[in-house]
Amino acid sequence: MDYIEDTILFVKETLEGAEGGHDWHHIHRVYVNAKMIAKGEEGCDGTVVELAALLHDIADSKFNGGDEAIGPSKAEVFLVGLGVDDEIVEHVVQIIKNISYKGGNFERDFNSLELQIVQDADRLDAIGAIGIARAFNYGGFKNRAIYDSSIEPRMNMTKEEYKNYSGPTINHFYEKLLLLKGLMNTETGRQLAESRHKYMEGFLAQFYAECDGVV
Repeated sequence: MDYIEDTILFVKETLEGAEGGHDWHHIHRVYVNAKMIAKGEEGCDGTVVELAALLHDIADSKFNGGDEAIGPSKAEVFLVGLGVDDEIVEHVVQIIKNISYKGGNFERDFNSLELQIVQDADRLDAIGAIGIARAFNYGGFKNRAIYDSSIEPRMNMTKEEYKNYSGPTINHFYEKLLLLKGLMNTETGRQLAESRHKYMEGFLAQFYAECDGVV
């Protein structure tokens, strides 16, 4: 049975009209990157990687009142309905539960090579040109300030503080995006993150220069 094609159709239908940084196009980029990273990781389960990449944002808690159980539950119900093996279903559900950054300051109770691959793919889509576009799109969606020099970035937030934080979008670069390069799990992820990280640094330099009227 072709679980992947059925899952793609389900995700496209479910995320129709979603916020631009968490829509089908985001899912597709993560899916493509996850498959690419998986090629360099011997022993990974390709089916788990693909299903988890496709379903990782099927019901993001940010758009569901902060409820982190909706996404994993929705994915589980769908996969069970497809007849996917229980072991694969459980693995995918655990990846969805543990993939998000959430401030970075909390203990995960699950890890696997497949989680590391999908997590790297998701983090790659949060940095570079795409990451910049997604950050400002979400900031606009939440009516957040672009930049406020009087508001310092908040580092080392707890999971709950991070979930409830609503600071300027530029601060998000320091609170998360510029940290992701150092948090990549795989060698491929680290290599791909390098150029995207440098692109963000260049963007920020240009941004501040324009704010100061230098250029």
